[in-house]
Amino acid sequence: MGEPIREPGFGDLTARARIRQAALAQFAEHGFDRATIRGIAAAAGVSPGLLRHHFGSKQELREAVDAHVLQEILRQSDAVMEAGQRGDLGSTTISREAIRPFQGYLVRALLDGSASVATIFDEMVEATDHWFALADKNRADRPFADRRTRAAVFTAMALGVPLLREHLSRVLGVDTTSTEGDRQVALALLDIYSHALMTPELAATARAGLDAPPDGPSPRTHLRDGAVRQARARKTNPQRTRSLR
Repeated sequence: MGEPIREPGFGDLTARARIRQAALAQFAEHGFDRATIRGIAAAAGVSPGLLRHHFGSKQELREAVDAHVLQEILRQSDAVMEAGQRGDLGSTTISREAIRPFQGYLVRALLDGSASVATIFDEMVEATDHWFALADKNRADRPFADRRTRAAVFTAMALGVPLLREHLSRVLGVDTTSTEGDRQVALALLDIYSHALMTPELAATARAGLDAPPDGPSPRTHLRDGAVRQARARKTNPQRTRSLR
């Protein structure tokens, strides 16, 4: 049972790696609490005794899966970043294919409130922070929020896609974990990333509104009210208005 085997999508796997992959799938489908050693062993094609020989307990197995998931996410993130720096993201479609099996696991961990997912989230934020560091080099304006905050919010938004898979798939009419569904999501993301939803000038007006006192008028209101007062002055005293010009 310890000999390497060929499994679609995973290449040559030893029994240990096969158990880890089976655990990832079982945890994603059933959650950590409901997944069983016997069920994971059966899915991996090994005995429960061999599973315990390699990992000891279900908790140790989850820790191994967490470490593997995090390693793969960071590895793929580094590969995409290197491709971006070369100016060619054509190879990143392979990265999306490789990362797809981990999405269900991350979603289940988020829903279960797993403590281990906090470490994965923090590391994803760290990786995203590097992306923003590169992007900020080409910014002409000063960011509204610090880089760490932007990286954390962006990571949460990215995880929202697999977390809302059921609703997103329903709207798109295709399972977003399928090849075609993932392609549709990727195309939409590329379009969103490459075309700003608002101009810096429009964003500045929203920023001014956020910075305004809660009970006070907005900067736009000041401008509007000033224009109204000037119009009234011209109407009631045109001679005085001309003298003030």
